[in-house]
Amino acid sequence: MNKGKVGLILGVVSLLPVIVSIIYFFSVRGPETDIYRTIIVLTILSFFGLITAGLSSWISKLRMSKLLIGLMGIIANLAVLAFAFLLLLAMGISEP
Repeated sequence: MNKGKVGLILGVVSLLPVIVSIIYFFSVRGPETDIYRTIIVLTILSFFGLITAGLSSWISKLRMSKLLIGLMGIIANLAVLAFAFLLLLAMGISEP
């Protein structure tokens, strides 16, 4: 298989955890939600996305168009990770 094609596939796969995280968050929201389980799921999905985005960027480092997909995956997954951290911080502040 061509390295460019593998980098493109990994770049697209790195964006899937972001989409799954958004769908998961909106499907389990509510007052009776176990927020710590939500934080764990978002963190695991974000780490998986960061790993695949890093591999995508590393494989396609000389191809600018495919490199941008990997960088977009890194930025999107870091945003999900930051959101999970803010949820954890809010839960720590709200508990007595």
